[in-house]
Amino acid sequence: MLSLKNIFRITAFLEGISYILLLFIAVPIKYFGEDPQYVKLLGMPHGLLFIAYIIFAIILGSRLQWNNKILIKVLIASILPFATFVVDRKLLKQEA
Repeated sequence: MLSLKNIFRITAFLEGISYILLLFIAVPIKYFGEDPQYVKLLGMPHGLLFIAYIIFAIILGSRLQWNNKILIKVLIASILPFATFVVDRKLLKQEA
């Protein structure tokens, strides 16, 4: 059975991948290739993963009694490319 922490780690990984694909593949294709199809294709899943990441971060932060500084760093990681991977490596693996 998956714990909440593992579900959050999976969500963080998928959110990070979807964000990178959106920023570095879909958006350049939209503007340089004049084809918005990929942004439309990746936008909705990324949005749902982003919302799930935020919700799980708040719930997990409450359960693990993160202080506000840690919670804010985890939440900011959702808007910085590659940062969700850093959160997983530096914070979540330590608490295994």
